Amino acid sequence: MSRETSVAIAYHSGYGHTARQAEFVRQGAEEVAGTTVHLIAVDQITDEQWAQLDAADAIIFGSPTYLGDVSAAFRTFVEKTSGRWMQQQWKDKLAAGFVNSGAKSGDKLHALQSLSIFAAQHSMVWVSLGLLPGWNKSTASEFDLNRLGVWLGAAAQSNGDQGADAMHKSDLATAEHLGRRVAEQAQRLSA
Repeated sequence: MSRETSVAIAYHSGYGHTARQAEFVRQGAEEVAGTTVHLIAVDQITDEQWAQLDAADAIIFGSPTYLGDVSAAFRTFVEKTSGRWMQQQWKDKLAAGFVNSGAKSGDKLHALQSLSIFAAQHSMVWVSLGLLPGWNKSTASEFDLNRLGVWLGAAAQSNGDQGADAMHKSDLATAEHLGRRVAEQAQRLSA
C-alpha cells in the first residue's frame, strides 16, 4: 500500500497565463489518489510554503518564457534556494517543468533546460513529459496532446493580445497530463 504523497507546484506568472497552466498541472496531479497538491506562487512565497516545498515528494516548476529564459521573478526564487542547495535538501525529489510564451517556439526549450539544470543542481530526478509529439501528421490535429512537440516538459503558447482564458485547450490538457504523470511517478516511488 502506498503512502500519501505530496506534489508542490512552484511557479511565477506575469500576466495570468502561467498561473492558468499551473491550475491544470494541479488538476492533473489531484486526479491521482493519495496525492496532496500545493500551488505556490514563488513571487509571494511564505515560510509555510517553503516548508511545503521541503516536504514535497515532487516539485513541478513553472515560468513564463521571457527573452528566451525563465522570468526574473522565477530566477529570484531560484537564487533563494541556495541554502537548500548547499544542504542538498531536495536531493532525490522528483522534478518537472512547464513554460509558456507568446511565440510558437519562443525559446521555451531553453527555459525548460534552465528549469531542468536548476533541478539537477539540487540533485533532483527530472520527469519528462512522456508524450510523443502531436499535430505532426496530415491526420493530426492542433488539439492533440503535446501539439508543440516538446519532450522535456509541458509547453504552452499564448497570444500576447489575449488573456489567460484564451489559452489553447491542447496546451492546458498537456499541462494536466504533466501533473498526473508526476503524481503517478511519486506514487510509484513511495510504493
